[in-house]
Amino acid sequence: MKVLIVYYSMYGHIYKMAQAVAEGVRLVEGAEAVLRRVPETLPDPVLEKMGATAAQKQQAQVPVCTVEELGAADAVIFGTPTRFGNMCGQMRQFLDATGGLWVKGALVGKPGSVFASSNTQHGGQESTILSFHTTLLHQGMVIVGLPYTFQGQMTSTEITGCSPYGASTIAGGDGSRAPSENELAGARFQGQHVAKIAKKLAA
Repeated sequence: MKVLIVYYSMYGHIYKMAQAVAEGVRLVEGAEAVLRRVPETLPDPVLEKMGATAAQKQQAQVPVCTVEELGAADAVIFGTPTRFGNMCGQMRQFLDATGGLWVKGALVGKPGSVFASSNTQHGGQESTILSFHTTLLHQGMVIVGLPYTFQGQMTSTEITGCSPYGASTIAGGDGSRAPSENELAGARFQGQHVAKIAKKLAA
């Protein structure tokens, strides 16, 4: 059973969350976690000016996803940073190329899930995930969130991402905040949860 984790990460926050999601997927017997990044749309000089070069080099070993890989997976978990309460342009462009899958119904009935990041605690993580769900619903996917059985999302003792819609992390205004242990735990839980549901649907 193959669970595809498709993400975009400019500064590495979503990449770290994606790695945690993959760890969660691997906790389910028979589940294979496949990590893929979406194609970059910004030229290297722009990424350098934005201070994203180091993070991009860290992810160089992760293969770029193809549309066909979505159709071959048993479940897909998407990761995106927030851009004004919505998914990033790189992810949007990738998804806009999935019309052929839609025509074939290639994603109908497959679990689909989303995790996200934003700069601030109320910077749009939840709206990003919810608006992402619209695309998954058009593809006929079965939406999977982060249930309250992950109790870390109910903590009030620390600043943290995560909601019933999906795991999330807060990068900080200057991007210096790394995903917390609680946020990474939420990502692992989500990966495991999606893999369990995919396994049940495949039975």
